[in-house]
Amino acid sequence: MSSVADRRFMEELASLLQRSVAVQMDQGKSYVGMLVGIDTDTLSVCLADAKDETGQVVHRLFLSGKSVQQIRSVEKPFDLQALADRLERVFPNLVRVVQEAGVIVVMDKIRVTEKGLIEGSGPAAERVKKVFDEFKKERGS
Repeated sequence: MSSVADRRFMEELASLLQRSVAVQMDQGKSYVGMLVGIDTDTLSVCLADAKDETGQVVHRLFLSGKSVQQIRSVEKPFDLQALADRLERVFPNLVRVVQEAGVIVVMDKIRVTEKGLIEGSGPAAERVKKVFDEFKKERGS
């Protein structure tokens, strides 16, 4: 059981890569920046364009896992299920969500993530892309 929990914890942490996070340190300092690296052994992190509470920005900031108290996501998560529901209206019974991978598969050949269409071509893929673009526009992302 512990290995499953450990794996899930690391997957959750890895899902924050390339996202804006707030890191609280044990000395009271905090930083906000893009999480660009994680040492899985020590839980040390690397932030890009990190800003401290005074507004000072550092291009790259490496923080020791020993001093990190908490890491918080500051971005609203992408609603993969809502996009899948929208695609399901266009492609009934042909859409499945692979939540662990963050992928929606349409017609077993078209793959779309929160970044957009990553696999597939032809008229159906173009329709998926159009639905994705409309969804992102409506959500203001």
